[in-house]
Amino acid sequence: MSTTTGPVAGDRSQAAEDFPLTPVPMDARKPIWSLAPLLMGFALTSTTLFAGGAIGPAFPFIQMLLIVLIGNLLLGAYCSALGFIAQRSGLPTVLMSRFSFGNMGSRWVDFILGFTQIGWYAVTNAFIASALTELLGLPIWFNVVGTIFFTYAFCVTAYVGYNAMDWLSRLAVPAMLILIAISLTLGFRDAGDLASLQPTAEMTFTQALAVVIGTFISGGTQATNWSRFADTGKNAVWSTALSFFFINGLLVFAGAFCTLVYGSEDLIQAMATQGILAGGIVLLILNVWTTQDNTIYNFSMAGTNFFRTTKRHAFVLGGATLALALALSGGADRIIPFLLFLGVVIPPVGGIIMADFWFRHRGQFPSLDTNLPAFNWAGVIAYVVAALTAYFTSQTGIGVGPINGVIIAAVSYAILTKVIPQPIRDTSM
Repeated sequence: MSTTTGPVAGDRSQAAEDFPLTPVPMDARKPIWSLAPLLMGFALTSTTLFAGGAIGPAFPFIQMLLIVLIGNLLLGAYCSALGFIAQRSGLPTVLMSRFSFGNMGSRWVDFILGFTQIGWYAVTNAFIASALTELLGLPIWFNVVGTIFFTYAFCVTAYVGYNAMDWLSRLAVPAMLILIAISLTLGFRDAGDLASLQPTAEMTFTQALAVVIGTFISGGTQATNWSRFADTGKNAVWSTALSFFFINGLLVFAGAFCTLVYGSEDLIQAMATQGILAGGIVLLILNVWTTQDNTIYNFSMAGTNFFRTTKRHAFVLGGATLALALALSGGADRIIPFLLFLGVVIPPVGGIIMADFWFRHRGQFPSLDTNLPAFNWAGVIAYVVAALTAYFTSQTGIGVGPINGVIIAAVSYAILTKVIPQPIRDTSM
């Protein structure tokens, strides 16, 4: 059986576009000190602070720490498993989904992954313009000018590709971690006895876990766009774990901590209260930039697979323009509930890909030249069952919705592949 791992003839023709429709060849792979900062920059996003703000007032301090630890351990394990598969195959999620959903079926994956990214890109650009207007006391018209500016400024590194995003992250991530450490140190000075604080809100343990995991599991499903560049499976796992266990956990904790000490999960506003507003503004811009360029890059990868074109650069600019239209029309605010819904039904995609890789293909995907049908019905049916399970258990509070979806997806797919005739795996077999 031919494999998608390693140098493949013709791969170099797509190098300038970051290999959108082919495996990343081994001579283009990156070491951990390149990959880890990039993924950590992706995970360093202000929106994760709101998850901490939701759980902080609902639990005693020690129990809150336990929830952060368990939730991010589960999130990190899920993302790291996908990262390992991406390294072995050299493929991102949207290309791996061709095997488990079929040539046409995989376009649904492209749509839901791409739509969430373009939606959050619009929402976050409008957010940073509004935040800077408020923090600096700027005139209201800056909301529009700032949104336009940041929409295109943040996509520059994504347009250039992996190397530009790599260097931005190497500079920005250490700076952000230093600023967060300074703010948390000042926060502990102001906190008093955290252990004596009593909960002021109500939330169950499983609901809190769902909040922690749900903050970034849809983004983690697409982290394969960079873990496919890892030079070894070990480095893919460690880079992903540092991002989705340590960094995401740090931000959830920071949001909870700021809520307990300052009454708001807004770390930037807390830094203003602490007298380090300039540092807060730097942190705000850097953490949004290193997430937004990853976000629009994700959209470009989904777009290239949907339309089967290598023109990734065009999707970066086109996606940014579409996001700008959403932001300026106010549509970004109206689609947030739908984006949150997609965040629940996206994780089953990862569960199906894992089952497809380990149980059906025994740890090695076939060539992308495989003669695949339009739909792999085992994947389609497993996805529908798992997505509905994830959604309804999220609504009823039974278990952790996103994790339920992943488990049901993997188990259903493994069973269905045994009872539904499978497509030809590889024309070279």
